[in-house]
Amino acid sequence: MGESDRQVLDYLVARYGDWVLLKPPLEERTLVLWFGPLILLGFGGLAVVFFFRRRRNAVEPAAPLDEAERQTLEHLLHKDDG
Repeated sequence: MGESDRQVLDYLVARYGDWVLLKPPLEERTLVLWFGPLILLGFGGLAVVFFFRRRRNAVEPAAPLDEAERQTLEHLLHKDDG
């Protein structure tokens, strides 16, 4: 008992690694801690962009019928009427 804050931190880092620190040192083995959230945020942003682009391009309004197509449709609809 009676250890200083520095001694407690040194013990925790020795036992569990830099992962237990709120501000781990910027080293090769802690790059995931520093840049992982940014990478995930970037992927999430890309997913949102692709989602809305695909959604916008998925539904295109049909072109209106010209007069010949309209007459053909009317003929087919009323063909069996008699």
